[in-house]
Amino acid sequence: MAVGQGAGDPRDESARESVLPSRPLVTGYDPWMNIHHLELFYYVALHGGISAAVRHMPYGIQQPAVSGQIRQLEQDLGVKLFQRQPFRLTTEGNEMLAFAKPFFDRVNAVGAQLGRRAGEQIRVGGSERVLRNYLPEIIRRVQRIHPGLRMSMRTGFQPQLEALLRDGELDLAISTVLHARSAPGLRRVTLVRLPLVLQVHKSSRIKSAAELWARKRIAEPLVSSVPAPENVFQKGLKRLGVEWRPSLEATSLELVTQYVADGQGIGVNVALPELSRHPRVRVLPLIGFDPVEVIAIWRSEPSPVVRAVIEEVQRYARKTWPGLVVPVGL
Repeated sequence: MAVGQGAGDPRDESARESVLPSRPLVTGYDPWMNIHHLELFYYVALHGGISAAVRHMPYGIQQPAVSGQIRQLEQDLGVKLFQRQPFRLTTEGNEMLAFAKPFFDRVNAVGAQLGRRAGEQIRVGGSERVLRNYLPEIIRRVQRIHPGLRMSMRTGFQPQLEALLRDGELDLAISTVLHARSAPGLRRVTLVRLPLVLQVHKSSRIKSAAELWARKRIAEPLVSSVPAPENVFQKGLKRLGVEWRPSLEATSLELVTQYVADGQGIGVNVALPELSRHPRVRVLPLIGFDPVEVIAIWRSEPSPVVRAVIEEVQRYARKTWPGLVVPVGL
């Protein structure tokens, strides 16, 4: 303390404030640095702008969200990191990139290296039917190429599965199409297109779907499963000007077949042999109706394991359902 100044001396208060730091001192944990914001800045600096960064981001995020979080980072740091138009890093931006780049450049490589030590793993999402009936055999085949591959599974439909992919909780999803487009940052490929059929009881006098469309009102109860077959079926009915809403919504395609066999109504299903191979069920083709598409969805560039699983799914489908497979590459 200077001579002549007591603890309560108000002299030169402004000078004393001027030596205070403009931002928090780094003392142990520093709360004003948000690592996610730093990651976004890394992609912006790497690709020369916010819009270009959004296109190359390994997960889905909208441009306004990136802009807002970058502004928050600059506010937290108390500096401008780059000039927007035309794009140019400031001195502070170059300093920040020099700090962040070595870390984020090596994130995937370090993750892959640690993953190899622990054994490869894939996290797959899909409907209960896909995970129960088809995936185990597919994974066994992939394990011949990737010994020790471990798998975890999550059930869901397209919206839930895409959310898990965006959040990094899944590596691959196999789903029927509910939305024509996937969320930003996700990639997809069509695996199979499954025609829709009507299922009637063997004793039914109905010989074709056209007989139903010719009626003023369809009295028979409709048995369906949600969401994919029912959504596609209702779109087809709308084109025909026919209204026929479900009386019974089953939780699986197998249950649709069983309810039809039990005389509970007429079912809408997909044309898979195992779903109509019932002694009390007949199948009526649905001409002019769109098929149900089954797609694989993943995030960013597929890893070798994800690629191997998708390719094995395609081989399995070609062998199991010839004629229904869409011949596309990754």
